[in-house]
Amino acid sequence: MRTDSSPGTLPAREHLPAAPAGTPVLDVVIPVYNEEKDLQPCVRRLYEHLERTFPYAFRITIADNASTDTTPRVAARLAAEIPEVTLFRLEQKGRGRALRAVWSASDAPVLAYMDVDLSTDLNALLPLVAPLISGHSDLAIGSRLARSSRVVRGPKREFISRAYNLILRGSLQARFSDAQCGFKAIRRDVAQVLLPLVEDTGWFFDTEMLVLAERAGLRIHEVPVDWVDDPDSTVHIVKTATDDLKGVWRIGRALATGSLPLDRITRPFGDDPRDREIKDVPKGLARQLVGFCVVGALSTLFYLLLYSGFRVFTGSQVANAFALLVSAIANTAANRRLTFGVRGRGGAVRHQAQGLVVFGIGLALTSGSLAALNAATSEPAHSTELAVLIAANLAATVLRFLLFRAWVFPDRRDGDPAPAASHTPVHPLSSPTFSTARHAPYGPLPQRTPRYTHDTAQWGRDATVQLQPVRPHDTDPRDSR
Repeated sequence: MRTDSSPGTLPAREHLPAAPAGTPVLDVVIPVYNEEKDLQPCVRRLYEHLERTFPYAFRITIADNASTDTTPRVAARLAAEIPEVTLFRLEQKGRGRALRAVWSASDAPVLAYMDVDLSTDLNALLPLVAPLISGHSDLAIGSRLARSSRVVRGPKREFISRAYNLILRGSLQARFSDAQCGFKAIRRDVAQVLLPLVEDTGWFFDTEMLVLAERAGLRIHEVPVDWVDDPDSTVHIVKTATDDLKGVWRIGRALATGSLPLDRITRPFGDDPRDREIKDVPKGLARQLVGFCVVGALSTLFYLLLYSGFRVFTGSQVANAFALLVSAIANTAANRRLTFGVRGRGGAVRHQAQGLVVFGIGLALTSGSLAALNAATSEPAHSTELAVLIAANLAATVLRFLLFRAWVFPDRRDGDPAPAASHTPVHPLSSPTFSTARHAPYGPLPQRTPRYTHDTAQWGRDATVQLQPVRPHDTDPRDSR
C-alpha cells in the first residue's frame, strides 16, 4: 500500500486549546519495582516541581509492576496524601507492560514517564511536553547524547549507551540519538494507535516504540538533558543489552518483510509541508529520486559482482544476462518497498513481471553495447567490458526510473480507487474521540488551579487500580529491575 497517499488514522497535529477546567493535561508515569527507598522522595520532588512550574493540570501515576517489598504501601500513602498522585498495580513485571497499561487507560492528552531515580534534571520536563501540547511533535525524548547535554556517568555505561545507539543507526537506520534515556512523552492519540503495535514489555519497549514511530513518519522531538547516573541502579546491563539486541533483530526482520502495518499511524496526506501539492512539481519526486539513486547504486555494485563471478565460468553475454536478471529482481523489490513505498504482497507478482520487461530493455542496451565492443575488438580487456557496461547501465537507469514511476508504480490519482489494504486498520482502542477528521482530537486544555481535584469516579485519590495483564500470554522474565 502506498504510504504517501494513505489517509492514515491520525488527525493532523494541532495545538491543544487552553481552558479553565477539564481532565489533567499531563500524566507522568513512574514505573517502579521494589523501589521502597526512592519512591517517596522522587514523587514529592516531582510534585513540588510541577506545582511550581507547570501551568496546566497534571497527574502523577505510580505504576507498581509486581513489587514484593513495601513499595505498594509507600505508593498508597502518597496517593492518599497528594490528590494529584494515583496508583496502578500490575501483577506482572516489565517496564514496557506497565507503561502500556497506564498510558492506554489514561485520559490525559499528553503522557510521559520518567525513571524513579530522577537521574534527569526536572527542568527539562516542560521543554519535553511543550512540543506535544503545541501540536509540533508526536513524541518527545530526552537525549543524553546531544551536544548541549551535560552527563555524569561512568565510562562503562557511556560506552554501552553509545554502542547501542550506533547499532540502532546502522541496523535500523534510526535517526534519534538516545533510545534508552528514561525520560519520554507521547501524545495520547498517537499512543492509542502506536502501542498495540509494540510487542516488547520490558526495557526494549522504548526503542521499539521510537523505531516504529519514526518509520511511520511521526515527528520525534529531542530535548538535551542534564543527567547524573544512579550508582545504585539495579538494571542488569549484560542481560538487558542481550535482550535489546534480540529485539533489534526482531524489528529489523519485521521491517524488511513489510509485516508491520505502519500506515495506520501515518498523518494524513498534506500534514507534511513537503507533501503539499506544488504546481508543476510531481508529488514525492525528490524523495523517489534519492531512493532510486541509492537502490540503483547498490544494484549496480551487486550486478558487477555477479557479472565478475559468472564471467569466470561462462562467456560475457551469458554472464551479463544472468547477472542482470538476478540484480533486476532484487532492484524491483527494493524500489517497490523503499523508493515507491509499496507495502504488502498485493500486486507483487505483477510488479515483478513489469520489472522483467524493464529488465529486457536494460538487457538489450547492455547486450548491444557488448556486441558493439566485440565487433570493434576481438579480445577486449575485462576492465574495458566493465566500463562499457557501466555506461550502458547509466543510460538504462534513466529509462528504468521513468518506466517505474509512470508504469510499474504510478501515483494513485484522486479519482482512482484506493488499493486494497494488506491489514485491518481497526484496533480495539479505536473510538470517535480519535477520528481522522482534521480537527483537534481533544477538548480545551485545563489550566491548573492551586489544588486540582480528580474525577473520583475514575481516578480516586487513594484508589489502587487492579489491572489485568495487557497480554496474558506474554510474560516478561527478563526484567529484573
